[in-house]
Amino acid sequence: MTWSIGPDAIDDLARGAAVLGTGGGGDPYIGALLARRAIAEHGEVTAVGLDELPDDALVITVAMMGAPTVMVEKLPTLESIIDPVRAIGAYLGRPVTHLACAEIGGVNSTIPIAAAAVLGLPLLDADGMGRAFPELQMVLPTLSGISASPLGFADEKGNVGVLQTIDNSWVERIARVAAVEMGCSVMICGFAMSGAQARESLVRDSLRRCIGLGSGIARARTDKLDPVTRVVELLGGRELFTGKVVDVQRATTAGFARGTATLQAVGAGDDRDLTLAFQNEHLIASLGDGVSGDEVLVTTPDLIVVLEHDTGEPITTEGLRYGQRVRVVAAPSDPRWHSPAALAMVGPGYFGYDVPARRFDGTTAEGVSVTGVPAVTA
Repeated sequence: MTWSIGPDAIDDLARGAAVLGTGGGGDPYIGALLARRAIAEHGEVTAVGLDELPDDALVITVAMMGAPTVMVEKLPTLESIIDPVRAIGAYLGRPVTHLACAEIGGVNSTIPIAAAAVLGLPLLDADGMGRAFPELQMVLPTLSGISASPLGFADEKGNVGVLQTIDNSWVERIARVAAVEMGCSVMICGFAMSGAQARESLVRDSLRRCIGLGSGIARARTDKLDPVTRVVELLGGRELFTGKVVDVQRATTAGFARGTATLQAVGAGDDRDLTLAFQNEHLIASLGDGVSGDEVLVTTPDLIVVLEHDTGEPITTEGLRYGQRVRVVAAPSDPRWHSPAALAMVGPGYFGYDVPARRFDGTTAEGVSVTGVPAVTA
């Protein structure tokens, strides 16, 4: 199905992307500004479903790489967003035909819209994750054997480069160093793939899902309904925790926003604190004294989402502040993220946490409950 993305869709899309971003992916407000400006200057963007994609298409993903905390003050330009796309087309010696979101979280759902508007290219209604992850190689195309390189990158100063490496982990390692040297955030494009490869490796209907989430939150508020409950319904997840932010430890290191947030319970029930550990995105949610406490509730790759208590507005990791009243929601990720190869790449062990991967419903990969919470059927 082909449809148009106009300025009226941007707010809902950005809000929904901030939900799926699980705290990361960059500030959705900044991305929305860029997308609106590009559409105003160059026209609406054509969104194309994967089933309409020709087999011989040349698809590349577009994204921001770096620490979301930095992007709040170091704003990208439209030129820096399209420079990597032009560089990759020149490097490959053939024109790029379609753009796609590397991830559907935060700003990385709207930066590709800006690029598509300026370049006059169609944008796939799909993405590489179905959520956000902190490292470049952490996309489903990696599991399908699609190379991240050649990778184009550019900054707002006019620096542009193309990186060719032996595998996707080396792309992450080298590009991360470049991103740090270029101010801790750069615009990138890569994962060149055919239409057939895109259909196999990408997550379908991501943009429409974002719009549905964003508009669902807005409609719930208008109808005097609980927007957090609406998010739970749309995600097929469950509400984990209601509380107040009482501590945030956060630092920008090696191109990531790393840290923990402690939430104090509000209301009747378990009075233990909830600790969220994050690296750009939320990775672990646990009750007790932290990730080494007695009850890990949910881990990456499933979604851990922090929402403002009353409005349901998603809160990014860089937006967490002392005193905020929030509710935490857990939801399932794309099933492909629970394969052994995927867990080796994005599971808690990769990030240094000595805990098994735990699904949104409190079960392990074997379906055994580890939290005493009844499993939830999505």
